[in-house]
Amino acid sequence: MSVSTTGQPPADPDERRTGTSTLRYVAGKVGGALLSLGFVVALGFFLFRIIPGDPLATMTRERPTSPEQLAHLRERLGLDKPLWQQFVEYFGGLLSGDFGMSYMYRRPVAEMIGERVWPTLLLVGTATVLAVLLGMWLGVRAAWRRGGMFDRTQTGIALALWSMPQFWLGMLLLIAAQGVFPSRGMSSVDTPDGMAAQVLDVAWHLTLPCLTLLLVVYAQYMLVMRSSLLEEMGADYLQTARAKGLRDDLVRRRHAVPNALLPTMTLIFLQFGMVVSGTVTVEAVFSWPGLGLLTYEALNGPDLPVLQGVFVILAGSVIVMNLLADLLYRVVDPRVRAS
Repeated sequence: MSVSTTGQPPADPDERRTGTSTLRYVAGKVGGALLSLGFVVALGFFLFRIIPGDPLATMTRERPTSPEQLAHLRERLGLDKPLWQQFVEYFGGLLSGDFGMSYMYRRPVAEMIGERVWPTLLLVGTATVLAVLLGMWLGVRAAWRRGGMFDRTQTGIALALWSMPQFWLGMLLLIAAQGVFPSRGMSSVDTPDGMAAQVLDVAWHLTLPCLTLLLVVYAQYMLVMRSSLLEEMGADYLQTARAKGLRDDLVRRRHAVPNALLPTMTLIFLQFGMVVSGTVTVEAVFSWPGLGLLTYEALNGPDLPVLQGVFVILAGSVIVMNLLADLLYRVVDPRVRAS
């Protein structure tokens, strides 16, 4: 074995190739994510310019305004400039974290988004964690008892909930739980002082919107987990494990389920970004003060800076989660690393 001048054995060529391949893979995925994000910024800017309605007409709807005043207001908001110049200034502001100024509220968009992020993350995070746990548990049980009454019942329920529009399901829950759970907002105005009382009040308001997301989202995890486990159940290594005398529960828990988890883990990251984007209708139905409700309110303007800022945040969450899913899949699946 040759020895380098430093007295250490030379690096393994296979390790160097693996490290180079990993860096190339990560750089390619990050570069693709940045390109996607740039496309989202451009799409969001020009897309919201074709929305019907004049923001100036909305801002001056209840007050008489002369043409000179409208022209001055249009100039102050930068709407008199060519579209390409507006986009250049908007993109330059994004690079420095400036999302612009809201037309309707005259506040920085970044500040408004910062106030609404926490309610959305609370709603989406709670619903996603519960949906993952419930969906994976039901998916494993349904696949292991394929063709039985439990499998047929749960699969039918999951398919029905998956195909149900979220806003419609939310309205049904509002009608069914009328007078039992709060129907609007995140907290009550008469909540007693004290952290425990305030946490319980938020949890009480969270129940219906969280349940709406949970019932739709868990079905996807359940069906994907069931399908993945069914593919693994006929594998040779499971037959070998059974031939060694392992109990059926151990075969399922130690061998089948870990391998079937790979597609589900990827779906968790992808779906988290999609659920964040899909909360617009749920938050509008329940008046939950998150990014979804902010988007709904901005559409009534239209408040273009707010719409653009929220669009970038929501679409960016999908891109980031997609990137994390790709990187995680390479870590947990040796077949991807070897490719």
